[in-house]
Amino acid sequence: MPLTSGTRLDQYEIVSVIGAGGMGEVYRARDTKLGRDVAIKVLPDIFASDSDRLARFGREAHVLASLNHPHIAQVYGVIDTPAALVMELVDGEDLAQRISRGPIAVRESLQIAKQIADAIEAAHARGVIHRDLKPANIKVTDDGVVKVLDFGLAKAVTGDASPDSTPYDGGAQSFNPVNSPTITSPVAMTRLGLILGTAAYMAPEQAKGKT
Repeated sequence: MPLTSGTRLDQYEIVSVIGAGGMGEVYRARDTKLGRDVAIKVLPDIFASDSDRLARFGREAHVLASLNHPHIAQVYGVIDTPAALVMELVDGEDLAQRISRGPIAVRESLQIAKQIADAIEAAHARGVIHRDLKPANIKVTDDGVVKVLDFGLAKAVTGDASPDSTPYDGGAQSFNPVNSPTITSPVAMTRLGLILGTAAYMAPEQAKGKT
């Protein structure tokens, strides 16, 4: 159920809705203890009824919180009920919106690309793969600072086999990532090893189910 303005989640007070999608609803909220605005992503209801997935979410949240980098939106904490992530609120348009306004100058493009590369390099150094890097998940502030968002599909690489590391083989009728611009259905996410991400922006090894 969508949260309304004024709803309290622990120390956070909901201000307004930012957006919604298959990975959950995102709200602007006020941290009443620290006096700052934050973004809160409330996860789909299916997470609340899956103890294993909630446990994995908690482990991954700790890994993501360790990604302290100027070009990665910081994860501040976790809310248990409802299951939610508290994140840095980044104002500005996303890169998809910026691209839609017209061509980007070469110098600006290089600056944006370098900041994205720095962020992803830092994540990889911590053993974290984003798995859904695309223009819509990259914010560019008015000052030209890039913030990579939404590690919601991120995978912490431990070297051990996990359900997500095995390609889903459901026969001819199985879900085909090539036919969908974005795979974000919470129901589909419960399938063993389903390839997650956005088809148009996947690395070849990701599309093959190797990451």
